[in-house]
Order: sequence, then structure tokens, then C-alpha cells
Amino acid sequence: MTDAVVVSKLVKTFGRSQALRGVDLRIQAGTVHALVGENGAGKSTALGVIAGRIAKSSGDVRVFGHELRGGHPRFARAAGVFAIYQELTIIPALTVEANLFLGHPLARFGLLSEREMRARYLELCGRVGVAAHPPHTLARSLSVGEQQMIEILRALVTEARIILFDEPTASLASSEREALFSTIRRLRADGVTVVLVSHNLDEVLAISDHITVFRDGAVVADGPRVEFTKASIIDAMLGKHVDPRLAAEFSHEATGVPKEATPRRSHRRGGQRPTLAVSGLTVPGVVSGIEFEVLPGEILGLGGLVGSGRSTVLRALAGVEPRARGRMWIDGEEVPWPHTVRRALRHGIALLPEDRKTQGLVLAMPAMDNIALSNFRGARRWGVVSPRSVEAATRGHGQAFGLSSTRLRDPATHLSGGNQQKLLLARWRYVQPRLLLADEPTRGIDVGARSEILRSLEEMAAGGLSVVMVSSELEEIAASADRVVVLSEGAQVGVLDAATAPISPQGILTLAFGSDNPNDQPAQAQRYESQLEEKVS
Repeated sequence: MTDAVVVSKLVKTFGRSQALRGVDLRIQAGTVHALVGENGAGKSTALGVIAGRIAKSSGDVRVFGHELRGGHPRFARAAGVFAIYQELTIIPALTVEANLFLGHPLARFGLLSEREMRARYLELCGRVGVAAHPPHTLARSLSVGEQQMIEILRALVTEARIILFDEPTASLASSEREALFSTIRRLRADGVTVVLVSHNLDEVLAISDHITVFRDGAVVADGPRVEFTKASIIDAMLGKHVDPRLAAEFSHEATGVPKEATPRRSHRRGGQRPTLAVSGLTVPGVVSGIEFEVLPGEILGLGGLVGSGRSTVLRALAGVEPRARGRMWIDGEEVPWPHTVRRALRHGIALLPEDRKTQGLVLAMPAMDNIALSNFRGARRWGVVSPRSVEAATRGHGQAFGLSSTRLRDPATHLSGGNQQKLLLARWRYVQPRLLLADEPTRGIDVGARSEILRSLEEMAAGGLSVVMVSSELEEIAASADRVVVLSEGAQVGVLDAATAPISPQGILTLAFGSDNPNDQPAQAQRYESQLEEKVS
């Protein structure tokens, strides 16, 4: 079989950090090849080098036998390589056809030919088996999955022979995922080579022909998909013991034994004054009449289905929802409702946002500046804020979450997704709020980093911090929370308490669907999967 991509002794360094350490990789034409590994393992860096987005430090990359000139995507495009990233490059104000032929317009006598572009668009839709949108449809009206499909069609417009996907399903509903996989299979049947980076190992095993596992910038396992199981991939990724709570996510798969509720740590609450109490929390049209309290050292989960209002509650508490209203007590004293982030921070309320890249971090700034961002005054030395004083003030907070001090001066954009999330945790450890609101803290993070993030939240709670946590992974909520407030369609429908009975995903779903019948739970779980669509912000 022909080799589409051959990588030899590939090395890439970012400052003092070595992201790739002599990587050898062979990708066969007309296959689906998956690159997996922990955050920071090097898989996305390798993808970026093949895409021409990242210049290699040394080594050799060949595409269909020809050496790839690195450092600019146009060289990769000329070689037949097209990359599709999580952050799509669709322009919302343009039509579908305009986006599709952006940079490659079809023209006749020097004028754009809308008729030819429409005909080509319909032809490509038929090729990949997707429905065409009506003429003049604006891209802003499309779902994330539909926008991603336009990116795929754009790759075919450029006659790409290799399509690279970076976390293609991270923002897709289950129905859109299946549509994407169907398209990938059609592309493979058409002879197109597909390379994908994904943290979803179930999807990797379902769609790929070949799997390469990265660890610490090197390839540690490589072979046909039939040689791997979910457990063996994780063993190769981590090279260490996996948190039993997360290992349970794949162990039941092999045994067929249903997951059990995770045993909870005991939590004493007698006589404690709540860190936060809210009553009548309402955001018109989204949530109404929410009330709960959070105690010192407690992790409170907000459970429910996508669109139930979980993230809206966090945003309202953090001062991000100006329409929010209700009553709030901090340490037993009633305070004005925070309608700005600054006011929430004065109350001691901090938000770990769902989208760390656009809502939490300034990617171009050094890691240490991102940690100190909410309180640069605390990094002063002799009244002056300098790089040295910021590094000294933030070093210990980064190290508490496993961030190497050698990376503090690197831009945040050079860090892996897991390390970026740890950067936000380090920021709030530095600021020391009373209450941390964690919205999807493990989204887009591999199993090893996920375990570390959950353990960090529990350690922070053990130190007295109050935590309110939202996660679409109900197993995480069940494993970490002392209590769970369950929401459904913007209303509070119940509370589960680990002090009285183990919390399980099935219990959360039972309340969310309004059923007391355990026999309904399999159907509820199926409905839950079918409703995993973009969250209401």
C-alpha cells in the first residue's frame, strides 16, 4: 500500500521545551489513522507539522514521496494536505458557497460564476452524502456540525488527498458525530487519507484503521486498530496507574458489567455556615427559582441534560448574566446580586469557564501572566511589577498543579489543553476565592489529565474551598460531588446527597427525566446520549 505521509526523526522544540523527540510515523494512503495521547504528548504538534502550521526543528516529512516544506500551510496545501481544527475558519456573514470557495473561486471571464459554484457545491454534497443548503444560506445559521461539513467540502474543492482533523467531535451532538463518521468513511472509500487527533477513544476504535500512541513527545505504540483495546491504549498513553474512577469508564466495556456508583468520601456538614446560599435565582427564559447552598469544603454538582440551564446558573453567579436576579448570601451575610465579574470576585466567586481558550486565557501572554491576571498587584516587589516578580509570585501555584516552572514564560498557546486548564486552576489558587465555579473542567482533556484535574478540585475542596461543578460526563459528577442539584428545563427538580445514599449517573438521569422507575433508566440513558448537543450558554 502507498505511503501518504512518512515522518522520520521529527524534532520540535518550543523555547526550552521539547514537544517532539525523534518521532517516526508512517501513514498509509486511503486509511483513517488516529493519533492519540495525553495532553502535551505531542500528537497535535505532529499534526501541526504535517499541516505546515508548525515549523519543524529537525527531521524529515514526506507527502506522497515528496519532501514537505514546513512553516506555512500553503506548502502543505500544495502537497494535497488540508487541516480542519476545532476552531473552524468559517466566516458567519458569508453564504455557504462563498465560504466553500473562499480563496478558490470559480470565475468566467474574470467574474465570479455563482451558477458554477452552486453546481460544484451540489456535486460535492452528493459525493460525501450530505444534504445541500438552499442558495444564499448564511453560514451563521448553520450548526457547528454543518459548518464543519463545509470545511470538509472546502478541502475537496482544493483537491486535498489528505485531510487532518484535530478533535473533530469535541463540539458535536451525537447525530452530527454519526454524520461526520459516515462522511469520513465515504472519503476513505474515495481514496482520501484521513488523520485524526482525538481524546475520545471509543470514537478512535470505531472509525480508525491504524492507531499511533504518543507519550512525552515520542511514539510509544503503533499498529493496526485490531491490535488495540481501550485499556491497552490508555496503558500506552499513561505508562502508569489510572485513577480507578476513570478506569471504570472502560473496564465495564470489556466485562459487560454495568458501572456501579462510586463510593464517596465522608463529608461532615453539621453546624457549618454556608459559603454561598442563593434563593430565587432566575434568568428570564432560561432558569427560574433556583435555590441551594454550598458549604465550606463541599463539591456541589449541578446535574441534568444539555440545555437544562446548568451553565447559565454558573454564569449568573459569576456576574456574566446581566439579566440574572435573585438573593445571595456569602458566609451568612446577604450581599447584592453580582451583575459584573468584578463584583462577583469581590464576593470571592471565581469562574473556571467552559471555553478556556476564548473565555479564560489570553493565549499570547506568558503562562505566568495568565496566572497573575486577576491580581497583578499581588505580584509586586518593592512596588514594581516585573517579569521576575510575576514569576516568583506564580511559580508555586503553577507547580501545585504539575506545571513546570520552565514553562511559566512560554505563551499559554504553546501549552496543551490539559496544562491550559491547570493554568486556570493555578490562577484561582493564586487569587484564593471562597467559591470556585467549574464549568466542564475536563472537556477536551485526555484521561490522564482528567484524573489530575478532578483530583485537584477535590484537594482544593479538602483545603476549605467551596466548589460548584458542571460536567456533561455524569460519571464525573457522581464520582466527585458531595451533593448534586438536578435541573431540568430550567427548573430545579431534586437534590441527591452522598451522605444518605451513593450518587450515580442513573440517579441523576432519573430525576432529570422525572421518572421514579428504575426500569426506565436504560431508555433515559439512550435519550441522554441523543440530546448531547451544543450547550445553552
